[in-house]
Amino acid sequence: MLGLLVIVLAIVVAIFAYQLAPDNTPNADFQTVEIQAKKPGYTQQFLKMPGTQSPDEGISIKAFFFGRVNQHRYIPITGYKLQGDSIFINKYVDEDTALRQAYPIGQFGGNNPVQNIITRKYWLGTDKFGRDILSRLIIGTRVSLAVGAIAVSISLLLGILLGALAGYYRGKTDAAIMWLVNVTWSIPTLLLVFAITMAMGKGFWQIFVAVGLTLWVSVARLIRGQVIAIKEMEYVQAARALGLSDVRIIFRHILPNIMGPVMVVAAGNFATAIIIEAGLSFLGIGVQPPQPSWGLMIKENYNFIITNNPMLALVPGFAIMLLVLAFNVLGNGLRDAMDVKN
Repeated sequence: MLGLLVIVLAIVVAIFAYQLAPDNTPNADFQTVEIQAKKPGYTQQFLKMPGTQSPDEGISIKAFFFGRVNQHRYIPITGYKLQGDSIFINKYVDEDTALRQAYPIGQFGGNNPVQNIITRKYWLGTDKFGRDILSRLIIGTRVSLAVGAIAVSISLLLGILLGALAGYYRGKTDAAIMWLVNVTWSIPTLLLVFAITMAMGKGFWQIFVAVGLTLWVSVARLIRGQVIAIKEMEYVQAARALGLSDVRIIFRHILPNIMGPVMVVAAGNFATAIIIEAGLSFLGIGVQPPQPSWGLMIKENYNFIITNNPMLALVPGFAIMLLVLAFNVLGNGLRDAMDVKN
C-alpha cells in the first residue's frame, strides 16, 4: 500500500506538473545563468521587466499540459533604489560582483516599479544553467511515468500475444516463438536498446518504443507457461467441445484467469523501464534537452558530486530510487495477494 501511495502521488504530480512547479515555463527551462549551481534553499531577488507581449492569463489546455511561455525578463538583483523618475538596481553578477543599472519608471507602464521586485526561493537549488531543480524534477516525473506506461503497454501487447500463441498451439509455432524469445534474451538489454534507438533515432517517443521492445520477452515466457498449464483444464476442454473458436477460448477463457501473474511482472517491468530510460538519458541517447528527465538531470549535474554541491545530482537519483522501489514493493505485494496458496 505504501508503494501504491507513492505511485498515485507521482501520477498526481505528473498530471498537475505545471501547476505545482514554481517555474511553469515549457520544460521548466527558464535560465538565469548568474545564479547557476546554487545550493538548496537559495533565495534571490529579481526585477521583473515588462515584456513585449502580455502573458496569457488563466489556465488554458495548452498551458496546463505544456506550460506557459514567459513574456517577461527577470534581472537578478542585490538591491534597488528609487531616485527621481528612475529605479537604480544592483544587478547580481556573482557572489562578489554587482553591476549598477538604471531604468526609467515609465518603462513599467506607470506602475510603481517596486511592485515588480519579486523574491524567489529555490528549494532544491539551481542547475548549471540557473534553472530551478525542483521544477525540472516535478516535470521530469512525466517522462519517467510515460516511458514506464508506454513501454509496459508495448511489452504486454507483444508478450501476451506471442506467449498465448506459443502456449496454446505448441509444436512449430511454439518452437519458432521460443527461438525468437531466446535470441532476444541472449542480447544484453542495454545493447539492444542502443541498437533500436540508433535505428529509430533519438527522441521522446523513440525511447519509449525502444524500451518496450526489449521488455516483452519475460511477459511472453510467463504467459506461455501459464497457458500450457491452463489449457488442459476442464473448462477449456468444455469450451472446445462446444465448438468455440481458438481466439475466443484464448481471450475469453484463458487470459482472464492468468492476469494475476501478468500484473506482477508488469509492475517489475515498469520499474525496469524507468531505470533503462534514466540510463539512456544519462548516456545522451534518451530524452533530449531541454526536456527534463531525471537521468538527463544527473548527467547535467554529476560533476557537482565531487564539489561542494552534490545535491544537484543526488536529488534526481533519489527520485529514481524512490519510484523504482515503489513499483518493486507494489509488485511484491501483488504477488503475495494473488498467491492462491496463501
